[in-house]
Amino acid sequence: MARGTITAHSLMSLEARGILFVSPGLDSYDGMIIGEHSRETDLDLNPVKAKELTNIRSAGKDENVKLSPPRLMTLEEAIGYVASDELIEVTPKTIRLRKRCLDVNKRKSQSKRAKD
Repeated sequence: MARGTITAHSLMSLEARGILFVSPGLDSYDGMIIGEHSRETDLDLNPVKAKELTNIRSAGKDENVKLSPPRLMTLEEAIGYVASDELIEVTPKTIRLRKRCLDVNKRKSQSKRAKD
């Protein structure tokens, strides 16, 4: 849903929703698939949300972020996993999944048309 560098703070809250395919520090873009939701539906998320920093200190407020390792896929696993509205990006360093239509609003309007 957003373009930028993926942060550990945002992945910490997203990890409870399913299995992650990315780790902190990677560049993200609209339409990139960052994980598998525990339910059948797709979620549009913001993995680049940073922690808000304030000048006020509080005891126990800072949390150490501990994430489980991401699920890395081979090309064969990605081909078996990809859905009809998704594509596989293969670069020399990574194999990523992404949506066919990168814009969130266009994807929602296409899914509504498909239901009708």
